[in-house]
Amino acid sequence: MAQMVEISDVVDPRVDDFRDLSRADRRPDRPGGRGLVIAEGVVVVERLLASPYPVRALFGVRRRVEELAEATAGLDVPAYVADADVMARVVGFHLNRGVLAVADRTSVIDPVELIGRSRRLAVLEGIGDHENLGALFRNAAALGVDGVLLGAGCSDPLYRRSVRVSMGHVLRVPFAHLDSWPADLKLLRDEGFRVAALTPRGDSKRLREAELDEGKVAVLLGSEGPGLTDEAIEAADVAVRIPMAEGVDSLNVATAGAITFHALSGTW
Repeated sequence: MAQMVEISDVVDPRVDDFRDLSRADRRPDRPGGRGLVIAEGVVVVERLLASPYPVRALFGVRRRVEELAEATAGLDVPAYVADADVMARVVGFHLNRGVLAVADRTSVIDPVELIGRSRRLAVLEGIGDHENLGALFRNAAALGVDGVLLGAGCSDPLYRRSVRVSMGHVLRVPFAHLDSWPADLKLLRDEGFRVAALTPRGDSKRLREAELDEGKVAVLLGSEGPGLTDEAIEAADVAVRIPMAEGVDSLNVATAGAITFHALSGTW
Protein backbone atom coordinates (compact mmCIF):
# COMPACT_ATOMS: atom_id res chain seq x y z
CA MET A 1 0.00 0.00 0.00
CA ALA A 2 1.02 3.67 -0.02
CA GLN A 3 3.86 4.38 2.39
CA MET A 4 2.54 5.46 5.80
CA VAL A 5 4.19 8.55 7.29
CA GLU A 6 3.40 9.68 10.84
CA ILE A 7 2.49 13.36 11.28
CA SER A 8 2.55 14.80 14.81
CA ASP A 9 3.36 18.46 14.11
CA VAL A 10 0.45 20.60 12.92
CA VAL A 11 2.77 22.87 10.91
CA ASP A 12 4.56 20.01 9.13
CA PRO A 13 4.94 21.25 5.51
CA ARG A 14 4.43 17.74 4.13
CA VAL A 15 0.67 18.11 4.67
CA ASP A 16 0.36 21.61 3.20
CA ASP A 17 -1.89 20.29 0.43
CA PHE A 18 -4.47 19.52 3.12
CA ARG A 19 -4.09 22.70 5.13
CA ASP A 20 -6.97 25.06 6.00
CA LEU A 21 -9.37 23.67 3.42
CA SER A 22 -12.16 26.01 4.49
CA ARG A 23 -10.17 28.79 2.79
CA ALA A 24 -7.56 27.18 0.54
CA ASP A 25 -9.82 24.71 -1.29
CA ARG A 26 -10.45 26.95 -4.28
CA ARG A 27 -10.22 27.01 -8.03
CA PRO A 28 -6.71 27.85 -9.23
CA ASP A 29 -7.89 31.16 -10.67
CA ARG A 30 -9.17 32.46 -7.32
CA PRO A 31 -7.21 34.05 -4.46
CA GLY A 32 -5.35 31.44 -2.44
CA GLY A 33 -6.50 28.68 -4.73
CA ARG A 34 -4.39 25.64 -5.50
CA GLY A 35 -6.97 23.93 -7.68
CA LEU A 36 -6.41 20.43 -6.33
CA VAL A 37 -8.99 17.65 -6.51
CA ILE A 38 -9.89 16.65 -2.95
CA ALA A 39 -11.73 13.48 -1.93
CA GLU A 40 -13.22 12.85 1.53
CA GLY A 41 -13.99 9.47 3.08
CA VAL A 42 -13.00 5.93 2.23
CA VAL A 43 -15.52 5.40 -0.60
CA VAL A 44 -14.79 8.71 -2.35
CA VAL A 45 -11.03 8.30 -1.93
CA GLU A 46 -11.30 4.86 -3.54
CA ARG A 47 -13.06 6.44 -6.49
CA LEU A 48 -10.38 9.11 -6.78
CA LEU A 49 -7.71 6.40 -6.76
CA ALA A 50 -9.53 4.65 -9.62
CA SER A 51 -9.97 7.87 -11.62
CA PRO A 52 -7.69 9.52 -14.21
CA TYR A 53 -6.68 12.23 -11.71
CA PRO A 54 -3.03 11.80 -10.54
CA VAL A 55 -3.05 11.32 -6.76
CA ARG A 56 -0.47 13.30 -4.79
CA ALA A 57 -1.02 12.03 -1.22
CA LEU A 58 -3.47 10.71 1.38
CA PHE A 59 -4.00 12.07 4.88
CA GLY A 60 -6.08 10.48 7.63
CA VAL A 61 -6.36 8.67 10.91
CA ARG A 62 -4.65 5.30 10.86
CA ARG A 63 -7.82 3.19 10.90
CA ARG A 64 -9.24 4.86 7.80
CA VAL A 65 -5.96 4.79 5.89
CA GLU A 66 -5.61 1.07 6.65
CA GLU A 67 -9.09 0.47 5.21
CA LEU A 68 -7.65 1.67 1.90
CA ALA A 69 -4.83 -0.89 1.86
CA GLU A 70 -6.20 -2.80 -1.12
CA ALA A 71 -7.03 0.33 -3.13
CA THR A 72 -3.55 1.79 -2.55
CA ALA A 73 -1.63 -1.40 -3.34
CA GLY A 74 1.30 -0.47 -5.55
CA LEU A 75 0.59 3.26 -5.23
CA ASP A 76 3.82 5.23 -4.92
CA VAL A 77 2.54 8.21 -2.91
CA PRO A 78 2.72 9.01 0.81
CA ALA A 79 -0.17 8.25 3.15
CA TYR A 80 0.17 10.70 6.03
CA VAL A 81 -1.25 9.44 9.33
CA ALA A 82 -2.18 11.59 12.34
CA ASP A 83 -4.55 11.48 15.27
CA ALA A 84 -7.95 13.13 14.85
CA ASP A 85 -6.98 16.30 16.73
CA VAL A 86 -3.86 16.98 14.66
CA MET A 87 -5.76 16.25 11.46
CA ALA A 88 -8.57 18.66 12.43
CA ARG A 89 -6.09 21.43 13.18
CA VAL A 90 -4.36 20.95 9.82
CA VAL A 91 -7.54 20.70 7.76
CA GLY A 92 -9.35 23.47 9.65
CA PHE A 93 -12.38 21.44 10.77
CA HIS A 94 -13.15 18.03 12.25
CA LEU A 95 -13.46 15.47 9.48
CA ASN A 96 -15.95 12.75 10.41
CA ARG A 97 -14.94 10.62 7.44
CA GLY A 98 -11.38 10.36 8.74
CA VAL A 99 -9.39 10.38 5.49
CA LEU A 100 -8.62 12.69 2.56
CA ALA A 101 -6.76 12.36 -0.70
CA VAL A 102 -5.54 15.08 -3.04
CA ALA A 103 -4.85 14.85 -6.77
CA ASP A 104 -3.86 17.10 -9.62
CA ARG A 105 -6.35 18.05 -12.28
CA THR A 106 -6.16 16.58 -15.76
CA SER A 107 -6.49 18.37 -19.08
CA VAL A 108 -9.90 19.79 -19.98
CA ILE A 109 -12.07 17.71 -22.33
CA ASP A 110 -13.04 19.31 -25.62
CA PRO A 111 -16.86 19.59 -25.78
CA VAL A 112 -16.94 18.46 -29.41
CA GLU A 113 -15.09 15.28 -28.43
CA LEU A 114 -17.51 14.57 -25.56
CA ILE A 115 -20.56 15.23 -27.71
CA GLY A 116 -19.22 13.03 -30.48
CA ARG A 117 -18.94 9.95 -28.28
CA SER A 118 -22.24 10.38 -26.39
CA ARG A 119 -25.95 9.67 -26.83
CA ARG A 120 -27.32 11.04 -23.56
CA LEU A 121 -26.04 14.32 -22.11
CA ALA A 122 -26.94 16.75 -19.36
CA VAL A 123 -26.39 20.43 -20.15
CA LEU A 124 -26.34 22.83 -17.20
CA GLU A 125 -26.88 26.57 -16.99
CA GLY A 126 -26.34 28.61 -13.83
CA ILE A 127 -25.88 25.69 -11.43
CA GLY A 128 -23.90 27.65 -8.87
CA ASP A 129 -24.69 25.54 -5.80
CA HIS A 130 -21.93 22.96 -5.26
CA GLU A 131 -24.25 20.46 -3.59
CA ASN A 132 -26.80 20.58 -6.41
CA LEU A 133 -23.97 20.19 -8.90
CA GLY A 134 -22.57 17.17 -7.06
CA ALA A 135 -26.01 15.59 -6.78
CA LEU A 136 -26.59 16.07 -10.52
CA PHE A 137 -23.35 14.25 -11.31
CA ARG A 138 -24.29 11.41 -8.96
CA ASN A 139 -27.68 11.10 -10.64
CA ALA A 140 -26.08 11.23 -14.09
CA ALA A 141 -23.75 8.36 -13.16
CA ALA A 142 -26.56 6.28 -11.68
CA LEU A 143 -28.95 6.73 -14.59
CA GLY A 144 -26.66 6.24 -17.57
CA VAL A 145 -25.98 9.79 -18.73
CA ASP A 146 -22.80 9.81 -20.82
CA GLY A 147 -21.50 13.22 -19.80
CA VAL A 148 -22.21 16.74 -18.60
CA LEU A 149 -21.77 20.02 -20.47
CA LEU A 150 -21.35 23.13 -18.32
CA GLY A 151 -22.82 26.34 -19.68
CA ALA A 152 -22.82 29.86 -18.28
CA GLY A 153 -22.80 30.42 -14.52
CA CYS A 154 -21.92 26.90 -13.36
CA SER A 155 -19.69 26.24 -10.36
CA ASP A 156 -16.54 24.14 -10.44
CA PRO A 157 -17.57 20.45 -10.37
CA LEU A 158 -14.20 19.49 -8.87
CA TYR A 159 -14.69 21.66 -5.79
CA ARG A 160 -14.44 19.51 -2.66
CA ARG A 161 -18.12 19.78 -1.70
CA SER A 162 -19.28 18.79 -5.19
CA VAL A 163 -16.94 15.79 -5.19
CA ARG A 164 -18.24 14.74 -1.76
CA VAL A 165 -21.96 15.11 -2.57
CA SER A 166 -21.48 13.26 -5.85
CA MET A 167 -19.95 10.38 -3.83
CA GLY A 168 -16.96 10.68 -6.14
CA HIS A 169 -18.97 10.14 -9.33
CA VAL A 170 -17.97 13.57 -10.64
CA LEU A 171 -14.54 11.91 -11.03
CA ARG A 172 -15.89 9.35 -13.50
CA VAL A 173 -18.61 11.22 -15.42
CA PRO A 174 -16.83 13.22 -18.14
CA PHE A 175 -17.62 16.92 -18.40
CA ALA A 176 -16.71 19.81 -20.68
CA HIS A 177 -17.31 23.56 -20.75
CA LEU A 178 -19.36 25.43 -23.33
CA ASP A 179 -17.66 28.80 -23.66
CA SER A 180 -20.17 30.52 -25.94
CA TRP A 181 -23.60 30.39 -24.34
CA PRO A 182 -26.17 29.49 -25.53
CA ALA A 183 -24.68 29.59 -29.04
CA ASP A 184 -22.64 26.42 -28.38
CA LEU A 185 -25.85 24.39 -28.21
CA LYS A 186 -25.39 24.30 -31.98
CA LEU A 187 -22.55 21.82 -31.37
CA LEU A 188 -25.16 19.34 -30.16
CA ARG A 189 -27.40 19.77 -33.19
CA ASP A 190 -24.42 19.33 -35.49
CA GLU A 191 -24.06 15.82 -34.00
CA GLY A 192 -27.76 14.98 -34.33
CA PHE A 193 -28.86 15.76 -30.76
CA ARG A 194 -32.30 17.03 -29.80
CA VAL A 195 -32.03 19.56 -26.97
CA ALA A 196 -34.82 19.40 -24.38
CA ALA A 197 -35.12 22.34 -21.96
CA LEU A 198 -36.63 21.45 -18.60
CA THR A 199 -38.99 24.19 -17.43
CA PRO A 200 -42.26 24.38 -15.45
CA ARG A 201 -43.83 26.67 -18.10
CA GLY A 202 -47.41 25.72 -18.84
CA ASP A 203 -46.88 25.67 -22.61
CA SER A 204 -44.17 23.01 -22.40
CA LYS A 205 -44.66 19.32 -23.21
CA ARG A 206 -45.31 16.81 -20.47
CA LEU A 207 -42.26 14.62 -19.87
CA ARG A 208 -44.05 11.41 -20.93
CA GLU A 209 -45.08 13.02 -24.21
CA ALA A 210 -41.62 14.34 -25.13
CA GLU A 211 -40.22 10.97 -26.32
CA LEU A 212 -36.83 11.61 -24.79
CA ASP A 213 -35.87 7.95 -25.00
CA GLU A 214 -35.51 8.14 -28.78
CA GLY A 215 -32.31 9.16 -30.58
CA LYS A 216 -29.61 11.42 -29.20
CA VAL A 217 -30.94 13.72 -26.48
CA ALA A 218 -29.41 16.47 -24.35
CA VAL A 219 -31.36 17.63 -21.28
CA LEU A 220 -30.95 21.31 -20.44
CA LEU A 221 -31.28 22.12 -16.72
CA GLY A 222 -31.21 25.54 -15.06
CA SER A 223 -30.44 27.05 -11.69
CA GLU A 224 -32.42 26.65 -8.50
CA GLY A 225 -35.03 29.38 -8.29
CA PRO A 226 -34.97 31.28 -11.60
CA GLY A 227 -34.45 28.18 -13.73
CA LEU A 228 -33.30 28.42 -17.32
CA THR A 229 -32.97 31.79 -19.01
CA ASP A 230 -35.39 32.62 -21.80
CA GLU A 231 -32.44 32.60 -24.21
CA ALA A 232 -31.54 29.02 -23.29
CA ILE A 233 -35.14 27.80 -23.61
CA GLU A 234 -35.51 29.48 -27.00
CA ALA A 235 -32.26 27.84 -28.16
CA ALA A 236 -33.61 24.37 -27.31
CA ASP A 237 -35.63 22.17 -29.65
CA VAL A 238 -38.38 21.42 -27.16
CA ALA A 239 -39.49 22.67 -23.73
CA VAL A 240 -40.41 19.87 -21.31
CA ARG A 241 -42.04 19.88 -17.88
CA ILE A 242 -42.53 17.35 -15.10
CA PRO A 243 -46.23 17.41 -14.11
CA MET A 244 -46.64 18.20 -10.40
CA ALA A 245 -49.43 18.36 -7.86
CA GLU A 246 -51.36 21.59 -7.54
CA GLY A 247 -49.65 24.12 -5.31
CA VAL A 248 -46.11 22.90 -6.09
CA ASP A 249 -44.40 24.93 -8.78
CA SER A 250 -40.97 23.31 -9.00
CA LEU A 251 -38.57 20.61 -7.85
CA ASN A 252 -34.98 20.76 -6.66
CA VAL A 253 -32.86 20.76 -9.82
CA ALA A 254 -31.05 17.54 -8.90
CA THR A 255 -34.39 15.80 -8.31
CA ALA A 256 -35.79 17.09 -11.58
CA GLY A 257 -32.62 15.93 -13.29
CA ALA A 258 -32.92 12.43 -11.86
CA ILE A 259 -36.52 12.06 -13.04
CA THR A 260 -35.62 13.25 -16.52
CA PHE A 261 -32.45 11.15 -16.75
CA HIS A 262 -34.57 8.11 -15.92
CA ALA A 263 -36.96 9.04 -18.73
CA LEU A 264 -34.02 9.07 -21.15
CA SER A 265 -33.40 5.39 -20.47
CA GLY A 266 -36.84 4.33 -21.69
CA THR A 267 -37.24 1.93 -18.74
CA TRP A 268 -39.96 3.78 -16.80
